[in-house]
Amino acid sequence: MVGRDKKLGICPLCERRCQLSLHHLIPRKLHRRTYYRKHFSREQLNEGVLICRQCHNGIHRTYDEMTLARQFASLDALRADPTLQRHFSWVARQKIRI
Repeated sequence: MVGRDKKLGICPLCERRCQLSLHHLIPRKLHRRTYYRKHFSREQLNEGVLICRQCHNGIHRTYDEMTLARQFASLDALRADPTLQRHFSWVARQKIRI
């Protein structure tokens, strides 16, 4: 059974069909900071992409929240990073755990 916050689909990063979780493009930890509250609407702060857990974990292991908010606030930016590309390529070769 798929949990309430997880959906079954294709991960846009590794292209595997598996359970997906929401990755906030601007990490929630930064939503209360004045800079982000002044420069972004509530809708922009809550924007996210559905990705698999292994890709999600790799993103957060590789970069801290501030770097993610400043440099990787879009799906295209995540896809374009060479370090993350290597991780997504590795994930694409892994068996899916349900």
